[in-house]
Amino acid sequence: MAGVLETVAVPRASGFSASMSAPIGTSSVCALSGTRKCFKLPGIRGLKVQTSSTRRSFGSFSSSSNSSSRVVRRGGRIVCEAQETAVEVAAITDPTWQSLVLESDSPVLVEFWAPWCGPCRMIHPVIDELAKQYTGKLKCYKVNTDESPSIATRYGIRSIPTVMIFKNGEKKDTVIGAVPKSTLTTSIEKFL
Repeated sequence: MAGVLETVAVPRASGFSASMSAPIGTSSVCALSGTRKCFKLPGIRGLKVQTSSTRRSFGSFSSSSNSSSRVVRRGGRIVCEAQETAVEVAAITDPTWQSLVLESDSPVLVEFWAPWCGPCRMIHPVIDELAKQYTGKLKCYKVNTDESPSIATRYGIRSIPTVMIFKNGEKKDTVIGAVPKSTLTTSIEKFL
């Protein structure tokens, strides 16, 4: 799911147009050499050019609404907008299992996974969304079955990903496989 950003060498010039200071998307860019050659940048969703006050940077150039100072500074950054909304689902190991899951006052969702498991990587974003959606109502954790095999054995985990819901220290429900968010939501709602 990773993408590659290609770099384009652009000679120094007096500046970029205002259309280039918007979030990165499909836009045409003209080379700033003597002859103008236009080309389209690929559309990239979820990335934006990080801004500072009134200036917006693109690559190593900056543009400003002030026409007298167009190339202002080097070192603009492209950042992922999803970082602002991400919720980190904490990992659980053997020593923390008792205190975080079994002794929890609120319901707990635990995802059993392994780094080599493709379907586990597919369900990670769903678990992250659920953790954000149910903040304060449900605690979400993940257990790497390669690092904590005793927990997986204790609960009979034979397939991953497996999602279990615990309430008052007892296992209440189990969902096996990479399932849609709606399936997990239905299971969670029964125990809130």
